[in-house]
Amino acid sequence: MMLAEMIEEAGHSVVAEAGDLKKGTALATHADFDLAILDINLGGDTIEPIASQIAGRGKPFFFVSGYGSSGVPVAFQGTPVLRKPCLVGELQSAIDAALSRLPQRQNCPP
Repeated sequence: MMLAEMIEEAGHSVVAEAGDLKKGTALATHADFDLAILDINLGGDTIEPIASQIAGRGKPFFFVSGYGSSGVPVAFQGTPVLRKPCLVGELQSAIDAALSRLPQRQNCPP
């Protein structure tokens, strides 16, 4: 099963997908999303510029990789990595953990 299908099966929505660095960087900079899931290897390019944009926006993210944590950019060592292939339950756990790092929004009185 493709990752996007698994995300939707877990009850979440996929806002966008990128298969190359140019599109990924544009989405990381401008797209409206709550969480990013980044494949470490994006068409042979390093994911570091995209991860940097997302981190700079204060958005949570984690990596997925068929190689585990091998290849995680040095600047993002310690960022969670979900090993592919994975089960929907493992993906859901990674999503829940990443979303739990979101700052809690405070309701402002009218």
